[in-house]
Amino acid sequence: MIDRDDIATKIDALIEPFNKKGVAVTAATRFAQDLEWDSLTVMDFVASVEDEFDILISMNRAAEIETVEQLIDAVGQLQGER
Repeated sequence: MIDRDDIATKIDALIEPFNKKGVAVTAATRFAQDLEWDSLTVMDFVASVEDEFDILISMNRAAEIETVEQLIDAVGQLQGER
């Protein structure tokens, strides 16, 4: 299992191609509000996260994740459940 810093680094790299407005990404960055992602972009991004970490994020869980930090925590938890 990879540590939190490695998860954060990989997530930052995954965000980059979706960050069309060049927003400075921090742990508090919100996907819908700060990055201005629509639902299709969110779904594409979630799929890339699932592929990168070999996990499945349920629709309900994805809907609860609003910030980068929450996503890092969720990925860590889901990896621990494998």
